[in-house]
Amino acid sequence: MREVNLTEKVDVCVVGAGHAGCEAALACARLGLETIIFTVSIDSVALMPCNPNIGGSSKGHLVRELDALGGEMGKNIDKTFIQSKMLNVSKGPAVHSLRAQADKAQYSRSMRKVLENQEHLTLKQAEVCELLWENIDGKTSKKIKGLKTFTGTVYECKAVILCTGTYLKARCLCGESITYTGPNGLQAANYLTDSLLSMGVEMRRFKTGTPARMDGRSIDYSKMEEQFGDEVIIPFSFSTNPDDVQIDQVSCYLTYTNETTHEIIRNNLDRSPIYAGIIEGTGPRYCPSIEDKVVKFADKERHQVFIEPEGIHTNEMYVGGMSSSLPEDVQLAMYRTVPGLENCKIVRNAYAIEYDCIDARQLYPTLRFKDILGLYSGGQFNGSSGYEEAAAQGLIAGINAAMWILGKEELILDRSEAYIGVLIDDLVTKDNFEPYRMMTSRAEYRLLLRQDNADLRLREKGYYVGLISKVQYDEVKKKKEMIKEEIFRLKNTKIGASKINQEFLLRNGSASLKTGTNLAELLCRPELNYENIKEIDPDRKTLPENVICQVEIEIKYEGYIERQMRQVKQFKKMEQKLIPEEIDYDDVPSLRLEARQKLKLFHPLSVGQASRISGVSPADISVLLVYLEQYKFKHGGN
Repeated sequence: MREVNLTEKVDVCVVGAGHAGCEAALACARLGLETIIFTVSIDSVALMPCNPNIGGSSKGHLVRELDALGGEMGKNIDKTFIQSKMLNVSKGPAVHSLRAQADKAQYSRSMRKVLENQEHLTLKQAEVCELLWENIDGKTSKKIKGLKTFTGTVYECKAVILCTGTYLKARCLCGESITYTGPNGLQAANYLTDSLLSMGVEMRRFKTGTPARMDGRSIDYSKMEEQFGDEVIIPFSFSTNPDDVQIDQVSCYLTYTNETTHEIIRNNLDRSPIYAGIIEGTGPRYCPSIEDKVVKFADKERHQVFIEPEGIHTNEMYVGGMSSSLPEDVQLAMYRTVPGLENCKIVRNAYAIEYDCIDARQLYPTLRFKDILGLYSGGQFNGSSGYEEAAAQGLIAGINAAMWILGKEELILDRSEAYIGVLIDDLVTKDNFEPYRMMTSRAEYRLLLRQDNADLRLREKGYYVGLISKVQYDEVKKKKEMIKEEIFRLKNTKIGASKINQEFLLRNGSASLKTGTNLAELLCRPELNYENIKEIDPDRKTLPENVICQVEIEIKYEGYIERQMRQVKQFKKMEQKLIPEEIDYDDVPSLRLEARQKLKLFHPLSVGQASRISGVSPADISVLLVYLEQYKFKHGGN
């Protein structure tokens, strides 16, 4: 075979055009770097091979944060959703999360159009099979030089961002049937793993799965509970005009499994690749297959099943809550026991998919490999699950690859600043033996990290990085000032105990006024809100809805917010205690052996990060702090 002698030069190569790859490539190109993004199939750009939605509990926070920093996912789902719903509205604002059903085909087409029309960005269908690198500083550290595709073409570049998703040495399992493909029957990437291993990258094997897709004409929706979207739709992107997303929405449906369903599954567990020992990879704990649910929650009489449309121009319906790797005949039997699915016809079988990924503890919080200059990664390749987690990592990897090339300071978000910070910190410091999923419970400061204030928290960072325009940044500054002014006004506007005011309170089930009560104190009462106190606040100015939302939350939750701010202050102290790169942990006296080994392996950037490494105890941190003070004194404060 004749060797191809074709070489091209670019600034950045992005491997994979899923949700992580799209964000990474767009970030680099928008920052002025010549970027090429590779995909095994042009048709897989921003593919949604599993659930047809964006957002959800905690994931909605990630999309909002991504948008505030200058990402694309929020804008794209605003253009292509078919139903939208704010989740957890009966609970506090910290856990409110936006979730939108997508038209899957349109979502992919829309994102592809954005990529194809982005200046400095080229979309290329090719399988990347090898990374090119050179040794630096002796034999341990490496530097990326470029990559090579299966056809032999070499692309020289300054940085590579790996966003391979679930494609590396992928295989799909449906009962006894195994196909060596990526998701949706697309080509797997079979060569890059070996190149990574040769570079010393540690690989692992994970597994995920997806449920069947049904022909919507074969479903009896009358036996199910119809699920509607919100009457007033809130967009994901802070740049989207709310008036533009008030559309006619499609319905989803809720039904349930039953004991007959569970009996069929139990009787066929020996034919499930999961329980037959065929599957090697570890699956996601928080998104189990229906087999896992039946086995692990044997006391449950039923499990929820969500029937969700895949798009406007298709009859395919997604069967949420029933992912499986059982054989086709068992799948059909079990699905047909579910009310409304008695006569269902399967369009696409459910399947499990195994793939290669990395232990993300090999990465810095910038998502660069610790011992490989110029190599970054994001998404399911880093051991996470979900479109939103992938997109968030892709954006950060793209920003930091660009910052590194441009000689600027890289962006690190800590746990007190963003859900994205929690996500990345968990990935790079903790033992994750299964695909990582973002949850609100993982965020210690979730009252501060609400999805409604993502722009107030992160727009400035997006501006200084270069992905947010001056106009957008000025809008956020103006919004902050309006919030501050209105809170000040409410706290300094006292109302008298007039008959009219007392009658208003009585009508609203609220206690009578005390002398010197101000409007902010009234707003703290659970039965009152900013809208209904308008009756006794005639001098107020008309304010945008997003400003009113922030004013009300800041006042009602002021005590809790102040407490979390004090906690963040303590957290920041530990994060700001940096650990010198050259420190030798073998020189730290009284440090336990396990902690010494873990610290040498991870090379944490700060004491705060060191404290979150599994195997490093509070006592170890105390020992480390004492040593760092001595080290600082010995080296003249450097």
